[in-house]
Amino acid sequence: MDDNKNISDRDDSCNEIGSTSECSSTNEDDSTQFTTRRQRTTSHQFMIESGLVAASPPKFVSLEEIMHAANGMRDMALVHQIVVDKDFRLKRAEPEPNSVQGVIKNTMHKAFWDILRQQLDEDPPVYTQALNLLEEIKEGLFSVLLPQHTKIKQQISEVLDSDLIKQQAENGTLDFKNYANYVISVMAKLCAPIRDDKIREIGEAVDVLDTFKGILETLDLMQLDMANFTLQMVRPDIIACSVELERKKFADYLAIQDDGLKLTRKWLLRYVKNDQIVPDNVQYESFVKSVVKRSLCQACVELIDWPKDEGYPETFMLDLDRLNDLHTRYFRLICAATIILVTISNSGTDLQSISAFKQSLKDHICILLQDIKDEDDFKSALPNISEQVIMELKDAQKKYELPQLVQPAEANFKEHILDIGREDHKVKELVRRRVKDFLLETIESSTAAPQKVPSGLTAVQKELTEIAGQFLRIISHNSTVFCNYYYDIVAAALPKPN
Repeated sequence: MDDNKNISDRDDSCNEIGSTSECSSTNEDDSTQFTTRRQRTTSHQFMIESGLVAASPPKFVSLEEIMHAANGMRDMALVHQIVVDKDFRLKRAEPEPNSVQGVIKNTMHKAFWDILRQQLDEDPPVYTQALNLLEEIKEGLFSVLLPQHTKIKQQISEVLDSDLIKQQAENGTLDFKNYANYVISVMAKLCAPIRDDKIREIGEAVDVLDTFKGILETLDLMQLDMANFTLQMVRPDIIACSVELERKKFADYLAIQDDGLKLTRKWLLRYVKNDQIVPDNVQYESFVKSVVKRSLCQACVELIDWPKDEGYPETFMLDLDRLNDLHTRYFRLICAATIILVTISNSGTDLQSISAFKQSLKDHICILLQDIKDEDDFKSALPNISEQVIMELKDAQKKYELPQLVQPAEANFKEHILDIGREDHKVKELVRRRVKDFLLETIESSTAAPQKVPSGLTAVQKELTEIAGQFLRIISHNSTVFCNYYYDIVAAALPKPN
């Protein structure tokens, strides 16, 4: 068989998983506007730090090879994060307030401004520090200009001319405040709308040092805005080359491992029946491709509810943080949906049709669940949740002039809520199964057609579709990058054609 054809077959076997699929209400604003995005990043551990590297590999590798692979994994982690997280943003690296770095930084900044104030208060004023400051500000303005801003750059160079400013300082005619006002006017034209209030605040400052402090801080933020804007502009190019980059870096990692796909093989083969027979009218390659797609979709859904004591497949090591976060959100979603279903089913037909009651109930339950991470946390939170549910129920009955909950019924209602803490609770298991079925349908779909929200989960539709959308992005990219490995694993387990 031609090698190129074989690779193409393997690529096609799972590239289509979630490639264009979207679940209902998962449309999200992918605008490249950098002005109103919340900066958010997520931390990652590269694979050598994951604890999944073989403890005693039977071959020897050099330190240079190990460091090369480790650096490659860090590069791949950054590219991967940009690709799967559409809200990826750079952010300022700020030391902890009471850390050594934080103390040193604050001390150095204070010393700079103290020297500047001391020099400006002398008679005549000394402008050594001030000239350095203006030069730094000029460079800061240049850094937030786009290539087409040639006229603005020329104007800034003329106004903030170092030689001219130095002559003014020597002649005692330097108007420091006037230069500050000019800088503020330029920043107002260049900054994103989100910085307008800060620019206005700087312009209203009375103390010249406060003005220049504000200028430097805002320029720093504007540089960050420009960096994130540029990142969004080149994101399509990063995505375009990320697949080959990740494949290459992962191959480098595998080169120094005895069996770098051990956990991946164990995970995927749980969903492959090795006694399957190739139908007479189906080509072997097509048969393997169909098995890969079906098995991979089923295996991927398992990742949303992954056991804590079991290591993730190696091919998902760059998504550990994201998968753990999705698991927590998934768990909270199941808890919230179960509480809502139990409450609605026991509150009478009159309240079941009132959407405002269900929305208020969901909002307050989600607040009470925002810190839980596992079953133990959930059980501990249930007493407070039961009190909140009963209060919501009574308020709604009073508001809509319905019969009030009497004491015996209230105690029984509370027991129903506390009973949800059982791991084998039937309603909770039903909700879990429906959520997983929804995720499976979303991943398996090869069209952009909206997926129907499962019965009983409409109250948490927003949360469900947000989880599904992010999960789909991870799975889709992963299946594209590692499809060759998945194909080979499945093909090796299936019976060969006669």
